[in-house]
Parts: sequence; structure tokens; C-alpha cells
Amino acid sequence: MKPQNIQLSLQTLSLVAGFMVWVILSALMPFIKEDIQLDANQVAMATAIPVVLGSVLRIPIGFWTNKYGARKLFFTSFAFLLFPVYFISMADSFIDLLIGGLFVGIGGAIFSVGVTSLPKYYSKERHGFVNGIYGVGNLGTAVTTFTAPVIAAQLGWQPTVKLFIILLIAFAVLNFFLGDKKEPRVVTPMGEQIKSVYKNQKLWALSLFYFITFGSFVAFTIYLPNFLVSHFELDKVDAGLRTAGFIALATFLRPIGGWLGDKFNSFVILMGVFAGMTISGILLSFTPSLTLYTVGCLAVAISAGIGNGTVFKLVPLYFSKQAGIVNGIVSAMGGLGGFFPPLMLAFLYNLTGHYAIGFMALSQVALASLIIVIWMYYQDKLSLAKNIIDHTAEGIMITDVKGTIQQVNPAFTTVSYNAEEVIGKNPRFLQSGKHGEDFYREMWKVIAEKGSWQGEIWNKKKSGLIYPEFLTISMVKNEAGELKNFVGMFSEMTMEKE
Repeated sequence: MKPQNIQLSLQTLSLVAGFMVWVILSALMPFIKEDIQLDANQVAMATAIPVVLGSVLRIPIGFWTNKYGARKLFFTSFAFLLFPVYFISMADSFIDLLIGGLFVGIGGAIFSVGVTSLPKYYSKERHGFVNGIYGVGNLGTAVTTFTAPVIAAQLGWQPTVKLFIILLIAFAVLNFFLGDKKEPRVVTPMGEQIKSVYKNQKLWALSLFYFITFGSFVAFTIYLPNFLVSHFELDKVDAGLRTAGFIALATFLRPIGGWLGDKFNSFVILMGVFAGMTISGILLSFTPSLTLYTVGCLAVAISAGIGNGTVFKLVPLYFSKQAGIVNGIVSAMGGLGGFFPPLMLAFLYNLTGHYAIGFMALSQVALASLIIVIWMYYQDKLSLAKNIIDHTAEGIMITDVKGTIQQVNPAFTTVSYNAEEVIGKNPRFLQSGKHGEDFYREMWKVIAEKGSWQGEIWNKKKSGLIYPEFLTISMVKNEAGELKNFVGMFSEMTMEKE
């Protein structure tokens, strides 16, 4: 097996193990409540608290992965997790659950390791799919949600938690011996990386998108087991199975989202994602029957899974030099997106007696994200058009319908005037005096009749030098057929013509 494929397999399985530990409290909460008296708000806090450290630590862990490599980060994380897991297995109070749950959050923070490390081994054309494969490690939450209640029903919840210690030791050893000791390092100081990206609008847009997609995944993962038992009165094992189905669907669709991001325009994919989440949130806000509720949850799973994969296609695309810190920030925002919803839902339920407002808020935030994605899609197209103009070898001048110069490209300025010297003026000041009025009258007559004109023409440089160029002038119309601009494109000819 190729070294990069070994790392992909090892790091994906390590993420599975980390996420298995990350959700032990939410998966076992129906059993824990039987031994530790907890009200609804305490349950929400205890299940949500692992998300705090699991989110905040993703920023430094992404940076440290670039600096020290995935091998050291995974090994250290699994070794440290032994202590809070053992502490939770001995918990007998709400405070114990909070303390242990906070540090168990490290299991979720290691997500930043793989999304920072693995792109180093593959070409950019495969980053979306590779990060999507790594994201299948989210399946660890499904494994725990499915198996932990079954084991706890036989052994009790405390011995079930202790079994995770064996898992952590195993993966610490695997990473120590199989992790890549020669992984390329990036040692740019964290402060420099943050300064270079924190003003970038794309960073915060991607953070918002992941806040919604991954946040909804995490929120439903920790919210569903207890909700299905308390609201629909399902058996604890049945609730675990249904939650595991939600997790599995979202997880297996993550590489599909990454693959779609590789093959098609990622912004178009995200439009579908947020449109789906908007509709799903509206459906769930009416607290329908179990069947319709299941449909709404599965629609969220599909949207979240595809969206998670697509977002992490865009991160290395726009931030290849600051991938570690940006991966950390974006994934941290996604984790925090899973912290607040369960608390908000519990608060709203206590206040109103239902969850409608919370799910409606999800739909509206998703709708806002849809609008932002559409805006970014067209901004991206404009940026592409500008790059094409700026890097074209021929000189380009764009005027409005009255002939006022609006834009010139760098190739124009190398031959003629600087941009600030010509913008706002009429191109007539470039005329050489070699052509009479009849020449220009005939030229504009052809443009009006045919939409364009091309030919040889003499113009004047800033230095006063008269030179020949081959010029094309075209009309630019909008979809309604209205004339909006004129575009002139020229290339300088040799002075032999003179």
C-alpha cells in the first residue's frame, strides 16, 4: 500500500476512534439519568459540553499538526483522553459529568489533524474527495450511539465507558508505530497565519457554512437519543439505532460531497445543501408525526453530509498556505455549531413547551447561508472574469455606452497610460491625428451594424510616440439586448508599418 494511502486509512480510523469517545455522554445519557438525577437543562448541558473543547482546540491543533505532524498529535490526544474517560466512568454527580465531558472534547478536536495533514499527500484535484473520505471518521459517533446502549443494557453504563480505554490505548500505539515521521512541516508562526487570513471574507463565509452543516450534524447526534425517548417514548436502544442511522447517512455522504466539489462548482452544490436544510427546518418546526419527523431528520442528514464534504473542498482551494490555521478555525466553528442548538432547544422547550421556534431558526439561518452562497457564486465569476482580463497579453479598455473609460488591464498600461490617468476620460485623447473624421465615422458605423470592428489603427502613447496597433472594438449587451459597454482589445504592431 502506498504511504499516502496508509496515512489516509490510519488517520480516518483514528478519527473514528476519537469521535467514538467524543459522544459517549450523549449516547449513554438515557442510562446515566437513571443513576444521576438530572433535569432537562442539565442533560442538555452535559451532552453539549464535550463540544466546547472539541471546537476551541481545533484551532491550535490544526496549527500544531502543520508544525509537529499528525503522528504526534494523534498519539498525544489519545494518551490524554485516557484520564477524562476514566473519570467519567467513576462519575456520580452532574459536576463530574461536566468536568469529564469537557476534556473528552479532545476526541472531537482531533478532526483538525487529518484535514490539515492529508492534503499534503494528494494533488489539489483530489482534496475534496480525500477530505471527504477522512470525514467518514464521523461514523465513530454512529458506532458509539449504536453499540454503547446495547452494551450498557448488559453491563451498565460505567463498565461500558471503561471499555473505551482499551480503544484509546490501541490507537495511541498504532499512531506511534505507523504514523508518518517524515510528514512535511509548516512552521509559520500562528500569529502571522491568523493576521494573513482573519480579514478574508471567504474564511468567515466558510466558517458560517460549516457552522450550519457540521453543527447540525453534531447537534442532532447529541440531541436525538434523549429526544426520541422523551418525546416519542421510544425504547432507548431503538432511539440509539435511529440516531445511528442519521449519523451513518450523513457520514457516508460526506465523501460524496467532497467528490461533487471536485467535479462541479462547489457553490452550486452548497446552494442545494442550504435549500434542503431550509425546507427541512420548516418541516421539523411543526413537530410532525414520527414518520414525517424521520423524513425531516434524514433530509438534514443528507444536506449536512454533502455540505460537510463540499466545504472542506473549498478550504485548501482558497487557503493552501494557511491550511492548518484555517482548517482549525472553520472546523472549530462547525463544532460550536453543535454546542448551542441543544441548549437553545432545551431552553425554548422549557419556555414554550415545544421545539418549533428552534427548528424554524435553523431554517432561517440556512436560508441566509443560501443567499450568501449565491452571492459568492457570482462574486467568484466576477473574480474569474477580472483575472482573465488582468492576465490577457493584449491591451484591454472597457468603456460605458457614452465612451467613458471604466477599466483597463495591465497589458494596456505597459503600452500606454497608467490606469488612473485614463479612467473617466474619453479614448479620443489617444488619437494620433493620422486618421480623419471619415475613418472614425465609418468605424462606428460598422460597430453599430455588425456589433464589432477590427483593423489597423495609429494611436499615441503617453510619451507622445505615435505607434500602430491592431484593434478590435466590440459591443457588450445584457440578456435583454441592451447595450452596456464597449470593449477594445489591441496588440502593438511593429513600427515598420510607418
